[in-house]
Amino acid sequence: MKHRAYLLAMTYDADLDAKGLLCPLPVLKARKRLQALGSGQVLRVLADDPAAIVDVPHFCAEAGHALIATEDTADGQLYFIKKA
Repeated sequence: MKHRAYLLAMTYDADLDAKGLLCPLPVLKARKRLQALGSGQVLRVLADDPAAIVDVPHFCAEAGHALIATEDTADGQLYFIKKA
């Protein structure tokens, strides 16, 4: 979605390391973490389950949150989710 330099400079309000978790756990943990954030705040999620590539965008669309950036990394995929 966004260029790597942009992602490195992107700020976020909370971080979730979901490496090693199989779906739906990354999405469930993201939902719980987002509940603690205010509207407009950003959650950064790191997941390495290949199913997250489909599940995280679907969760954001269903819940009304904005998936503002994604990036493949050596550790998995990074997702930046802006709370509705």
